[in-house]
Amino acid sequence: MKASEAPAPAMTDASIDPREVALFGGIAAEWWDPKGSSRLLHAINPARLAYIRGQALDHFGRDERARAPFGGLRALDVGCGGGLLCEPLARMGFAVTGLDAAPENVAVATRHAADMGLAIDYRAGSAEALAEAMPGGFHLITCLEVVEHVADLGAFLGALERLLAPGGLLVFSTPNRTPQSYAVLIVGAERVLKTIPEGAHDWNKFLTPDELTAALRTAGLSVRHVTGLGYALSRGFAIGGDTSINYIGAATRA
Repeated sequence: MKASEAPAPAMTDASIDPREVALFGGIAAEWWDPKGSSRLLHAINPARLAYIRGQALDHFGRDERARAPFGGLRALDVGCGGGLLCEPLARMGFAVTGLDAAPENVAVATRHAADMGLAIDYRAGSAEALAEAMPGGFHLITCLEVVEHVADLGAFLGALERLLAPGGLLVFSTPNRTPQSYAVLIVGAERVLKTIPEGAHDWNKFLTPDELTAALRTAGLSVRHVTGLGYALSRGFAIGGDTSINYIGAATRA
């Protein structure tokens, strides 16, 4: 299996922020280290995957008892990093494409998938470029903790809408812009606990659920569900009603 031989992303793509690409490409080697700079993603992944699986089972009418219920469906993970989400999606039966603006991340993801015996199509580039190449190409699109990092939100969401197949499903998650998220993610996680690389987030780019719902609507996507994604000492990360720090949701074409 090889990574796509497409050229590295052009920095003129509207949604790509070169500073963000450099930051996350610089920590590419740590993606699969559960004690490294991506340890928070390792911890939160089971809750996110459970939500994605539940929404997809309901949306596509698949059998929840099946080991790989999503055979015949194509999934795209935008901002895939080292492939932490792509690999379990592939095990669920999806034919998976992983897209990331940082070639370093794509290289790490490709090597790890090969080691796991998984056939995942990893590509370095922008959502806009992929939308030109594969319009309507994906039944499921996941975009988790990505919208807060893009340079042009409208261009990015418009590309996701073009990539989504008719009858497809988009699952998104992102931090909320609240005093609680500033305290937990910026002060706590970045500056004190160092569970997230310092400077990884700009709190001013966080979106409230209403703001993101409106932006998705402008792009031609209709939000059908939003819920909180939070942490409790008794159960770890879990899906729940409190959206004050982070939230996850699902959308379809309007």
